[in-house]
Amino acid sequence: MRAVTFNVSVPGYLTGKTLGGVTESALFGGLSGLRYGDVPEPALPGPEWVRLEVLMSGICGSDIGNLTYKSSPAMEPFGSFPAVLGHEILARVVEVGSAVRRVERGQRVAVDPVISCTMRGFLGVAQCPSCVGGHHGTCERSGEVGETVVAGRPLGRGLTVGYQTDLPGGWSERMIAHESQLFPLDDAISDRTGVLMEPLAVGMHAALGSRPFGSGPALVIGSGPIALGAIWALRAAGYEGELLAQIKRGHEAEIARSLGATATLAPGDEARQALVETGAQGYMPILGDEVYSGGGFPLIFDCVGSGETIKQALRFAAPRGRIVLLGCAAEIRKLDMTFVWARELDVKGYVCYGQEEWRGGRQHTFQIVHDMLLETQAPVERMVTHVYPLGQYKDALSAAANRRRTGSIKVLLDPTIG
Repeated sequence: MRAVTFNVSVPGYLTGKTLGGVTESALFGGLSGLRYGDVPEPALPGPEWVRLEVLMSGICGSDIGNLTYKSSPAMEPFGSFPAVLGHEILARVVEVGSAVRRVERGQRVAVDPVISCTMRGFLGVAQCPSCVGGHHGTCERSGEVGETVVAGRPLGRGLTVGYQTDLPGGWSERMIAHESQLFPLDDAISDRTGVLMEPLAVGMHAALGSRPFGSGPALVIGSGPIALGAIWALRAAGYEGELLAQIKRGHEAEIARSLGATATLAPGDEARQALVETGAQGYMPILGDEVYSGGGFPLIFDCVGSGETIKQALRFAAPRGRIVLLGCAAEIRKLDMTFVWARELDVKGYVCYGQEEWRGGRQHTFQIVHDMLLETQAPVERMVTHVYPLGQYKDALSAAANRRRTGSIKVLLDPTIG
């Protein structure tokens, strides 16, 4: 089958870091660790596994961060390479194992890409506390070789499909998955909406974890799919207060409003004015940037994770406010943490999804997203701006990496088109 693979190596890292700013070939082309071609298609490892035909797969900001070597190396021990990339996946079931009960051949499914203890073959008392508690996104055995055998060898280390050498991700024609990963889609959900289930679930997991919400106002920083999805998720999860979206570009602002933002504002002066309107007063220290007292935002979602946005969130938060980190914050130099203690701030990160408390019961985040998409009828598919055939992955990655030039929000690869 045809697929896009990525291999991590010291020469590749050095090439990307030294030449990446000169030519995209060092990041996405012939000089990079990316390759497009035929790869072996693994057999089903057991009776609870399924074979899928990939219909669409998204390009995530974390993919761009890893391919451009801008991500922290801290997560490297929890992946294995070479790997077929792609963890935002819409697929169709083409083969089912004898013990599969959750899905049927022919169904469209969204794929939870996180590799759980169950998938690794660790059952019963061998499962880690996170997986036992329904929080497989923080599986504590992701750095270990599993008991499950794929293609004649034990399942290698890895936190998610797409960064794991034995389980091909969605940048391929076909893949395999454990039935626990799969969530059938209602016919009323379009392909372009269904492929967004994974990034929407990230926002929903954080929104549900941030309850009770309080009276607001809330600020969402960022204009990518995670930020836009977080706006929708906050509204779908019951947030009723004023919801401000800090957005850089006009078409993103329009989508943010359609998904539930009360208003949008630009970084800089507009954002500062919104802070002042909460009752904040600005003060200038002898050295450094302006600081504030009074007012502030009780809830801030930082969906960028840069030094600038984290700095802003810490300064814009109200006393005892909550800062949610959804952007993949990594190594940040000279980050002043003063206001964490001076304002008694609650700073919390979220990753992936899992079992949630929802409407009197427990459901997987993907199922909640699925049902709320039907209930809200929100136009989330507007986030999809570009779709490329799998073989045009270089163009797709360039479009995703150069948002200011291309106007991209969510870029998709479609293996079903030529």
